[in-house]
Amino acid sequence: MVRPHHVGLTAARRRRAAHVLRAVMAALLSSAGRLRTLRPRLPPLLPPLLRPPAAPAPPPGPARNAISQIRFFTLAPQEEGSVKEEAVAEVRTRRTWQFDWALNKVDNSVRKTGRIPKTLLLKIFQDISNAGCPGSNHTLLLLQSCGAVLPEVLSSERTELAHMIWDKMKELGAVYDTSHYNALLKVYLQNEHKFSPTEFLARMEEANVQPNRVTYQRLIAAYCNEGDIEGASKILGFMKSKDLPITEAVFSSLLKGHARSGDMKSAENILSVMRMAGVEPGPDTYLSLLNAYAEKGDADSIKKTLEQVEKTEGYLMDRILMQVIFSLAKAGYPQHIEDIKGRIRFEKEIIPDVMNLCLTLITHGFEDISFSILKSLSHLSREDMDQGSFFLQHCVNRNLPMSKLKQFCKELKEAKMHSAPLPFILRCALEANRSALAIDVMKMMKEEGLPLRPHYCWPLLVAYQKENNLKGIFEVLKVMHTLGVDLDAETYTDYVFKNFADTETAHAQLKENGCLFESAGLYVAELRSEALQGRLDKVLSILSSANTPAIDNRLFRNSLFMGFKSSDDVHLWSKITEVLYKDERYCLTPSGPTEAVGYFLYHLIDSMSDSEVQAKEERLRQYFHQLKKMNIVIPTSHYSGICRLLDSSQVPELIKDVRLLCHKPSPSTDNIPESAKSDVSALEKKLEKRKAENQPITDVLKQLIHALCEEENMQKALEVKAKYEPDMVVGGYAALINLCCRHDNVEEAMNLKEKVFPKNSPVALDSGKYVALIEVLEKHGRLEDAINILTEMKEKDVPISGRTVASFLRILNAAATRGEVETLNRLHDTIANLGLVRTAALHAPLITVHLEKDDMPAALEALISCYKKYGKVLQLHNICCKLVEKGDADLLQKVSDFISREYGDMMALYDLFFAFLQTGKYKEAKKVIETPGLRAHSGRLKWFAQKCILNKQMETLEQLVESTRNLFECDRDEMYYHLLQMCDSNKDWGKAEAIWTKIQEENIVPREKTLILLADIFEKNGQVVPFEIPKDRPEDSSSASTGEELKIQMLCKKNKAKEAYNIFRRMQKDESHSLCCDILVKALLTQDCLDEALDVKRIAETHIKGFTLNSAASSLLIISQVRRDYLKDALAVLKGMLDSGVLPTRAAATALIQALAEKGDVKSLQVLENILGDVTKSIRLPDSLISNAIALAHTKSNDLDAAVKYLEPLLISGAQNPDQAVRSISYLLRKVSEEGLEPALEKFGAMAERVASQCGMYRPVTDLFLQYITAGRVDDARSLIQRWGGIVQEKRTLGRFLARSASQPGQAKRIEALVELIPEHLDPAVVYRYLLRCYELDGDVASVKATYEKAKAKNVELHEIALKSLATFLKKVGEPVPFTEPPEPLKVYVEKWRNRRSAAS
Repeated sequence: MVRPHHVGLTAARRRRAAHVLRAVMAALLSSAGRLRTLRPRLPPLLPPLLRPPAAPAPPPGPARNAISQIRFFTLAPQEEGSVKEEAVAEVRTRRTWQFDWALNKVDNSVRKTGRIPKTLLLKIFQDISNAGCPGSNHTLLLLQSCGAVLPEVLSSERTELAHMIWDKMKELGAVYDTSHYNALLKVYLQNEHKFSPTEFLARMEEANVQPNRVTYQRLIAAYCNEGDIEGASKILGFMKSKDLPITEAVFSSLLKGHARSGDMKSAENILSVMRMAGVEPGPDTYLSLLNAYAEKGDADSIKKTLEQVEKTEGYLMDRILMQVIFSLAKAGYPQHIEDIKGRIRFEKEIIPDVMNLCLTLITHGFEDISFSILKSLSHLSREDMDQGSFFLQHCVNRNLPMSKLKQFCKELKEAKMHSAPLPFILRCALEANRSALAIDVMKMMKEEGLPLRPHYCWPLLVAYQKENNLKGIFEVLKVMHTLGVDLDAETYTDYVFKNFADTETAHAQLKENGCLFESAGLYVAELRSEALQGRLDKVLSILSSANTPAIDNRLFRNSLFMGFKSSDDVHLWSKITEVLYKDERYCLTPSGPTEAVGYFLYHLIDSMSDSEVQAKEERLRQYFHQLKKMNIVIPTSHYSGICRLLDSSQVPELIKDVRLLCHKPSPSTDNIPESAKSDVSALEKKLEKRKAENQPITDVLKQLIHALCEEENMQKALEVKAKYEPDMVVGGYAALINLCCRHDNVEEAMNLKEKVFPKNSPVALDSGKYVALIEVLEKHGRLEDAINILTEMKEKDVPISGRTVASFLRILNAAATRGEVETLNRLHDTIANLGLVRTAALHAPLITVHLEKDDMPAALEALISCYKKYGKVLQLHNICCKLVEKGDADLLQKVSDFISREYGDMMALYDLFFAFLQTGKYKEAKKVIETPGLRAHSGRLKWFAQKCILNKQMETLEQLVESTRNLFECDRDEMYYHLLQMCDSNKDWGKAEAIWTKIQEENIVPREKTLILLADIFEKNGQVVPFEIPKDRPEDSSSASTGEELKIQMLCKKNKAKEAYNIFRRMQKDESHSLCCDILVKALLTQDCLDEALDVKRIAETHIKGFTLNSAASSLLIISQVRRDYLKDALAVLKGMLDSGVLPTRAAATALIQALAEKGDVKSLQVLENILGDVTKSIRLPDSLISNAIALAHTKSNDLDAAVKYLEPLLISGAQNPDQAVRSISYLLRKVSEEGLEPALEKFGAMAERVASQCGMYRPVTDLFLQYITAGRVDDARSLIQRWGGIVQEKRTLGRFLARSASQPGQAKRIEALVELIPEHLDPAVVYRYLLRCYELDGDVASVKATYEKAKAKNVELHEIALKSLATFLKKVGEPVPFTEPPEPLKVYVEKWRNRRSAAS
């Protein structure tokens, strides 16, 4: 299709869409008055829309519907004013779909890499073979993939593979034509397979297949490969007699034939013969000539030919030069390769070709040449990406000796092309099941000081386990012990004990074979094994043994739960729990045994299903009573959690039994519970007694206030406050303020607030208390006070959680519902202008308030205003629906004009379509969607369909599906899938059956997920499935999201995670899906609902097989646990992520590291360092962070000497070895400076100066210099720069400091100080750019203008980024721009600058 015609067509379509809109509005206008008159008596009905006088819509019919279902959509031919489609005789068969899959996989692989992995080819072959009756294209695809696109396979093996495919496909009934024989010929030529061309032709004749021109060309090439010019000439003569054209390919083959027959002169003359025949020599011809010289080792002729080609053709492709290298290698002339290499431009564009050359060379035994080619890419190395992995893997696959592999690893590391070649080779060896090589590599890693982890050896153990080879298992254990690899519990549990009948047998056999290595891992494994087998007496024996080392009970806790559930011996339950409580070996957490056992009991109940809890109710009751007799207690918080679990399992009677273990009775849910009364009474007596004895009463008073708040006794709480006011503390006042807000006592709440938390005080309430105050003030009409509270929250930098955001939205929505426009606008503008909340949902109430008042002009004005101010279109669908119901054509026209102008006519038509559907005007909706030229917009259709599912609107959804039947490019399978989702949610199998019939009527080929969902609906309702269910049906068969899940997802998007959680808890636990759980956990954590998030995670792990929380949700969980100071739990989550192959985000890892450092927990940091290992590079964690954190932890533990002793050798090593990561101490210096730890700052400063003096490494002392500037200690910084002039050499560090300083307001003084101290060593353009940015962030117009004038006076050429940013700022504050503003958006210049910087590096 010609481009101008296409543009014209778009314009025509736009005119037609506008015409339809005008027709719609005209119809509405003509009937608006009548509709208003009829409104009291009849539901509003819009008249039929006028059909626009345009070309007819595409004709409906089966062919139309068949086309729309094909996965690979094809645009139908279009002419101006019409849309035509060719009828399709039949729907694609399953076999054709399989071919599409195979073709795309192969195509993508070849297009991206120039090769096909053998595993992929064999998989496609297996799939096609299993399907039976292969098509012509299937076989052709397989045959074509057996040649040069398999560089990792020897030529002879590739030919054998082609023959195997040929025979198998023929056996399955494949019919071969000329194309298949030609493909086989091509494979023979690429693999240099020797065969008889005569016999090949005879086979074709026998199969009654006629050769064509391509066949003859390739047969000529076959003769020429053998130097048989006579044979080639016969076929050439035959081609001439048939008047078949002689192409460049024939001449190239003849050139090769003459060369291989020893007649180089005739070979060279082919070029002139070609020109005489009117065929210009091309790349293939020159390649044949160069290869001919290469096979002779004629370097001079190669050079001469290349120079000649460069003069005439300009250049030869790098790919051709690589082929010449291969020819030289095969011919035994490696000495000439360097000259050819020098002519290749080794840039990133040719990396795939270089990789293929390297692989081919290795395959043919030229690994040294291959390695020299690989090293030519070293200049393209990047710190975050390893090069050469493909090379090492192929070397392992080709069974190269260890000495060779060691050499390659060493040189790759030295060239900085690969960060961890030995661990990578180990992985390859394990994947290839080469045990001896894997052990040799591990030994080498040990020699080089690389960490060896237990899971490296697991594949070896699995291999021996499959062979039932106990001797091999024992040998691996000995090797692990010799190499110092930790024999952890997982190794024994999963890979050793499974080979024996029981642990006693395993223990005896290990001892007998000299590999019983006493360790904590062995004991944990034994505990797990015995517990899983229900042998609790053995568990108790191991736990009670004096030989058992200290073990955290969490390591075997889950197995113990399984043992408890399989046993009814309550005495053993109790004795084991008593040991865990009283023996400090099993409670290694700082929180102590009380909390540890509390966790144990909580997780025990949590691990049991509802039916298990109910079945063991009496056993659990006895268990709790026995624990009470043993004086075991648990914290109140854990008691509350256990109560929730028991209540959800419908055994509330057990709660009173658990209560026996609690420190104090937990408050009931009654208005004034007896327990609370007794607590209050006891506290009052205790308070009076302490007061009488003149003892401190602060803590008791606070407890009493909180107890009174719990029982909602405001009057008594205020009396106690008045009586003991001198002893009141901040926490008590905060609780009272919240209580007064709950009781609508706004005066008392504000009096308390102003008295204890005045605006000018640095002490702040938490966000929940502030929100409660705002809510009660707004409710009582004290708007100014509410706004003052919001301002105070901003000034005091009160943290805004997801829960706070939800509260703000609730307050605004409440004002909108009441129709209080002024109140709403004032509150909204304050929240928005202060930047307290940055979410689009904040602005929606501005429109809602007018919708509630039925003021549609104001609603439309608010919608347009929100778009102009915030770039968001909100409540559009609701506005359109209201206008359609009211029949207000004028305003509907304005809405459509606005949407057409901003988003295009198609979006306006869709909004109108959805409004008609929502209001039940289905005929009008159908006419809108039939607008000629309108195409399906899958995103919008899906949005409306899910809205219908969420609101249980079956009729509306059915009308949507029916209306879009003839919509161009509409995915009909997807539309019916939405309908089936609703049927599934409603458990309506009858409707689902009717939908199945409609699918067949429309000749739709349903996707597998549609068939699976339909089958599930039938099976759940006891119906027979009327079709073959897809074989690869997953265990969690319904890939559909149920209505409940969609509701959960929508609520999460609206920051209503608590509501979503309540729905989740009501769902059947086996209905939830992984995606839904991930989304809900993230949303809950965002709103600071950690307990609920953990509950969702627990349910998902229990009920969804193989569930693992994704990276984003797990990382957010770690951050939430760190915020609550649950550092051990966060560390456990991180370890679990890495064990599952999931990487944490950098933010999560950083938060945990820094929190552990603040706690002074050196041991946990060291554990974390070992856990993370090489992962730090993958998540781009700063190289020096962990070492800085460990030093800070020592500092926090008041052990400065240990900090210096730990850190200084690392810095010295970093100076001597560029590969060493630890060079910076900026984080450490910043923390000790911010916390006023002057002795530590002095000690680390002296260390930095020693490193500079002894090693000439100035990064640490530069960090100290910049920290002095940051802290405003300019004199100290000046003294330091005078002593250590080498600081100015750290250009990158200084540049980063400038950039960081310009990223936040109030930092201009830092840059000014740096300029004052080292003015001649800073780039003026960079300095002025960042200074201007600082002043812009501060809103300091005068300084911005003065700095620009100063730069102009000094002839400093400012960067485009600085000029564009400056122009934007000046225009924003109403100032003239004194220079020509760069025309492009700022992001264009930023991208250009990044690209230049990347190219420079």
